[in-house]
Amino acid sequence: MYNAQGVLDKDQFVSQYAPLVKRIAYHLMAKLPPSVQVEDLIQNGMLGLLDAVGRFEDGLGAQFETYAAQRIRGAMLDGLRENDWLPRGLRRDMRRIEAAIDALEQACGRPPTEGELAQSLGLSLSDYQKLLQEARGHQLVYLEDIGDRSDEDFLERNFAAPGLDPLAMLLGQDMRAALVRAIEDLPEREKMMMALYYDEELNLREIGEVLGVSESRVCQLHTQAIARLRCRILGASPKKPG
Repeated sequence: MYNAQGVLDKDQFVSQYAPLVKRIAYHLMAKLPPSVQVEDLIQNGMLGLLDAVGRFEDGLGAQFETYAAQRIRGAMLDGLRENDWLPRGLRRDMRRIEAAIDALEQACGRPPTEGELAQSLGLSLSDYQKLLQEARGHQLVYLEDIGDRSDEDFLERNFAAPGLDPLAMLLGQDMRAALVRAIEDLPEREKMMMALYYDEELNLREIGEVLGVSESRVCQLHTQAIARLRCRILGASPKKPG
């Protein structure tokens, strides 16, 4: 990565890690509404990569790719915040779904099925699944939702680098344990989808191939899984019938 004069070749760095920017952009797209363009994410991500290269030159150390991924992802999220990407009705629609999940879980003592949720919301199953597809941007869980005014992406930080265990540092062992339990309580297909997405870092198409479903169906499952987790981590954990 250095030229004949022993100077860091920034152009070579950028060229080598440009595919990393695209991979992170397409991975993040699964959690954003259709109004967001992947090209905008890539553009912001390249700015993050350039920033990472500059900081690396200042003696960051050998773990460049790990650091660069953090800077790239952060630059993408900063760009989304600046552009006010969240549609006005999105939170309202997802709050309705979350309220239905919470009510049915408390009533039944188990995760409700999609059919039960659709009926509770007065929707056909196809309309409910369409709502899940359209509401995918609400999959970002913000710390402000649990009493912190920070605008950082909760799941993004807590699943992207499990070795660093930021969840334990930020929210304590009780919250971490609650999130682990919530994930374990997900329906089997949603739990598998979450593992493939956050642990294996597969994209929607790849997950669809594993599960034998379409990309849009994976997106629906992801939205619904996040809605279930929000009910738990925001303090709305269902009570089992005694």
